[in-house]
Amino acid sequence: MAKAKSSFVCQACGSVYPRWLGRCESCGEWNTIVEELVDSGVGAGPKSAKGNGRPTTLVPLAGETESAARVVTGIAELDRVTGGGFVMGSTILVGGDPGIGKSTLLLQAAAALGDRGKRVIYVSGEEAVAQVRLRAQRLGLGDKQVHLAAETNVETILATLEQGPAPDLVIIDSIQTLWTDRVESAPGTVTQVRTSAQALTRFSKKSGAAVVLVGHVTKDGQIAGPRVVEHMVDAVLYFEGDASHTFRILRGVKNRYGATDEIGVFEMTTLGLSQVANPSALFLDQRDEGAAGSAVFAGMEGTRPILIEVQALVAPSPLGTPRRAVVGWDSSRLSMILAVLETRCGVRIGANDIYLNVAGGLKINEPAADLAIAAALISSLTDSPLPSDSVYFGEVSLAGGIRPVVHSGLRLREAQKLGFAAVSTGRLTNGDKNSGLTVSEFTNLAELVGRIAASGRKRAQQPAEVE
Repeated sequence: MAKAKSSFVCQACGSVYPRWLGRCESCGEWNTIVEELVDSGVGAGPKSAKGNGRPTTLVPLAGETESAARVVTGIAELDRVTGGGFVMGSTILVGGDPGIGKSTLLLQAAAALGDRGKRVIYVSGEEAVAQVRLRAQRLGLGDKQVHLAAETNVETILATLEQGPAPDLVIIDSIQTLWTDRVESAPGTVTQVRTSAQALTRFSKKSGAAVVLVGHVTKDGQIAGPRVVEHMVDAVLYFEGDASHTFRILRGVKNRYGATDEIGVFEMTTLGLSQVANPSALFLDQRDEGAAGSAVFAGMEGTRPILIEVQALVAPSPLGTPRRAVVGWDSSRLSMILAVLETRCGVRIGANDIYLNVAGGLKINEPAADLAIAAALISSLTDSPLPSDSVYFGEVSLAGGIRPVVHSGLRLREAQKLGFAAVSTGRLTNGDKNSGLTVSEFTNLAELVGRIAASGRKRAQQPAEVE
């Protein structure tokens, strides 16, 4: 007879302790350790399994490979992030803030697959069937061929999925609401989330159905539950967005069957999420042309080039410790750029308040934005508006040099497509120089600072127009 013993598990990181603690030693969170019951005794330990294993067949690495079968939704932005559609037999974890549009997007994808003759099952653990139908009617999807269920018990869900024809896509909304009879703990705990995800992953591999799990996020934006759940699934997608903006970004951070760091851009409308075919035009829609401190950065999101407006404001500080407010970029990277400007370029900027914002609520992660950030800072400091038809990209080193970045050709073509005429960057290859744009190559940041400051002095010396 197996006995039940308890262990203490951190609900934030999944660390296990033999006794209760007020603060987790692994992640540092307070009051996140909860007592959970686990099975032990005869038949549960590794000793009982000793000698019961069966040998498996070994195959050589060399051999023919088959491309993974995919279920294409027809939503181009979603298919781009997943690598061409949902792979059959894979498990996808989708996370995002409450109300960001996860359920709306997945319901639209389910309806699109239903129109293609696929068998789609949508299991909701948070809403009743009537509530899901009401949302579908509001989105104009009330007559689509999607099978609904409102259930939270994993064994019941698996029994339902295994009867009848095999489904092509299963959507579980959300994994934190499920519970299984195999463990004795509350729904949403680490043990329940891990065991439920493992059971659904096993069903996905066995049946060949694509399973999408919706996950809640913590206060710092990470998917709630242990990180082991992200290791169990085949793809992890984050749904990002700002409540003050209508667009949403679906970002792939893990994908065993495609490229990572791909993004899909959507716009929230009264009829759900609509695709944005040209994200650069959306982010530059209300750009403040002619204003000092505004620069256009030619960035890359996965394999997609995107033009983004970077805004900087340098103001005299009335405080002994100047303010540093950064939205959409790494604050430590800003500190590095300021230090390079002070030390290598002789610019006295550190005593001012610095406000930096990436327009549209997008988050920039690549170091190629260094040059655009520096240009925006110098433009604001000297009150020198940058040319409205110019883009900037390049990585700034601690020595003050400007290093070339990858995918320069894609960045230049995107800028030319949107009507830009000039680019300021580091060294380019001969092929990229023939892009049709006026290219200004800089070897160090001091050259760019001198040009922006000179244009500011020239502008100040011009006589004011009298009306």
